[in-house]
Amino acid sequence: MDSLTQIVLGGAVAAAIAPARHRRAALLAGAALGTLPDLDSFLIKPFTDNPVTLMTVHRSFSHSLLVLPIVGWLIWWLFKRRGGRVADSPTRWFWAIQAALLTHPLLDAFTVYGTQLWWPLPVQPTSWSTVFIIDLGYTLWLLLACGFAWWAAERRSAQRALVGGLVLSTAYLGWSLIAKQIVDRDAARALAALGLADAPRLSTPMPLNTLLWRVIVMTPDGYLEGQRSLVADSGPMTFQRFDSDKAALDAARDVPAVQRLQWFNGGFMQAQTTADGTLVLSDLRMGTAPSYSFQFEVARRVEGAWQAVPPKQREWRVPTGDIGALWHRIWHMPPAGAEPSTR
Repeated sequence: MDSLTQIVLGGAVAAAIAPARHRRAALLAGAALGTLPDLDSFLIKPFTDNPVTLMTVHRSFSHSLLVLPIVGWLIWWLFKRRGGRVADSPTRWFWAIQAALLTHPLLDAFTVYGTQLWWPLPVQPTSWSTVFIIDLGYTLWLLLACGFAWWAAERRSAQRALVGGLVLSTAYLGWSLIAKQIVDRDAARALAALGLADAPRLSTPMPLNTLLWRVIVMTPDGYLEGQRSLVADSGPMTFQRFDSDKAALDAARDVPAVQRLQWFNGGFMQAQTTADGTLVLSDLRMGTAPSYSFQFEVARRVEGAWQAVPPKQREWRVPTGDIGALWHRIWHMPPAGAEPSTR
């Protein structure tokens, strides 16, 4: 999730656990701890400029449920030795620190990017894919709760606000799970009618909401992409077909960047071969056709064979006018026969 969300989540859980007399300190400490795992990007960059490595190592060691409890214990132990608030109430602060750290990767796992919760075990990244990386439906309650708790300080109403904010934000995550099940059910019915019941598919919410969803379906010659509004749409889902150079992707399967991306995104990517023989891979999970957020040049065809090249990330051009079109699509079905698109 975005930095603001992780700041207010960390602050809220830490302040809800710490003693009331330490509430403002816990809000600040929780905010810092809630941001800490995302500093991995700064730790990785001095050692590599490989964009595939930067993408796939992010949310790994610093987001591991096997690593963060040790980090939390070390932070707690150091501050306990110094005395002060942590030494004054060591048990409450121990759990406040642990909660602020561990809720970060767990929340990230609700997004589509992928979070390596069990690093260093060779387990595919966890991606429940039920909320977008920025969603005020989740963040707003925590932001209000932290603001009120800072003002109310040691008053009992501050604790009630913090608990209320955490309950409402968690309830929103619960709703997102239900919404995903509804979309997956509708997609399964439509794909069964197309003879694609067993095709790999992925559903993910569109930006800033959980009412409009994308569904990506991998096929032997490319992929399908459809949209589903839980408010406006009725009847079978419709899909738009896109090509992918599966032959090139299969031929280049031994290229390290191809293998790494395949593992990271579960195969939900498009392969394209440019006029000069460059293989470009697009992560289909983030963005919409044809503007995907992560596109990498990973190989070049030389004398009929694919050879690895230093990966290069293509610049992402943010589509213009998407927010208004997206808002309109939430509340309106596209005209009959129109391609499912927010544009």
